[in-house]
Amino acid sequence: MRGTTRALRHVLYCSRIRGDHLCLQNGSRKVSTLRAEAVCSSSRPFAEKEINRYLCQTARSLSISMASDSAGASADVGKSGPLIEYERRIASGELVDGDAFQVDTLRLLQRLYDQLIEHEDSCHLDRYKASKKAGRSRWLWSRLVPQSSYSPVKGLYLYGGVGTGKTMLMDLFYDQLPSNWRKRRRHFHDFMLDVHSRLQMHKGVADPLEVVAGEISDESILLCLDEFMVTDVADALILNRLFKHLFIKGLVLLSTSNRAPDNLYEGGLQRDLFLPFIDTLKERCIAHEIGSSTDYRKLTSAEQGFYFIGHDSARLKQKFLNLIGKETPRPQVVEVVMGRHLQVPLGANGCAYFPFVDLCDKPLGAADYLGLFEKFHTLALDGVPKFSIQNR
Repeated sequence: MRGTTRALRHVLYCSRIRGDHLCLQNGSRKVSTLRAEAVCSSSRPFAEKEINRYLCQTARSLSISMASDSAGASADVGKSGPLIEYERRIASGELVDGDAFQVDTLRLLQRLYDQLIEHEDSCHLDRYKASKKAGRSRWLWSRLVPQSSYSPVKGLYLYGGVGTGKTMLMDLFYDQLPSNWRKRRRHFHDFMLDVHSRLQMHKGVADPLEVVAGEISDESILLCLDEFMVTDVADALILNRLFKHLFIKGLVLLSTSNRAPDNLYEGGLQRDLFLPFIDTLKERCIAHEIGSSTDYRKLTSAEQGFYFIGHDSARLKQKFLNLIGKETPRPQVVEVVMGRHLQVPLGANGCAYFPFVDLCDKPLGAADYLGLFEKFHTLALDGVPKFSIQNR
């Protein structure tokens, strides 16, 4: 491109001297200029001869440069990935430009994307080429023929404050992946509930975690986990062994979290048993902090009035009634994992209404909340108190 610019500058300079309409064509490209006459008649014959010679040389140079640029442009066609998609969305106005922290993160995501494309075969990403063995069969086969196959590609662990765009960046990355890959994107708590359910199914096996790891890696060798946050002691105690099995089977992990790896499960029960998992995570993933101070949530829903502050319960109740339309709200029961049930005080048309104490001041956990939002897309939460050190 630099050569093209230089050649074009010379052509424009000469056309200003000559005062002609200059038209250079290369394929479908055409450069056209029109300049005023600026040469006295007495020196015109000699000047025209020299200028014609120079213009021919420059035109040849410009044609070569354009051909080179066309080849370069052709080489760029077909490129894809999260960074390219991010730039497209900024150009179309879908995203706000100017967040250097997000761009730095996207460069890492683009590099991960390119590495996965390069190592598609060695990572066994293509689901149609992958083994069709079931989890137990794969586990029995691995007993006879031990297999250890760490991925040649390291994963990413993205962490940062709330509202910095971690989930958006993960989704942008995930949406660019080929559809034939063994991939999965899940919320961390949803993933752990699935792990516990699988463990229940494989009771009596010598090492059920290895069986579960085999099943998960058969289904998805690229695992994207959003909101990585360890709060449950049961999760903390199994994560190290589970992910050791998963990484040995070639799993590539991309995760987001509000906490740095070293701060996971901070202050938790028996945390010393959890610490080896942090070492394993840092060994198999590149940790990267998204240091943006912008909370993008405040630029969207919060500014549009989806959060209500104060003691005006009547306003919240009216908003709830407007959302459900003509349906009549009534108490409902939601089934969550492993046969548990959650009582919903009022629900209709995909909307649920809870007093704060019913939902947040009772011994409920991730399973209850995930089960709730499989049935309802909108939650009205009444009576949220002011938080302090006393009610932490």
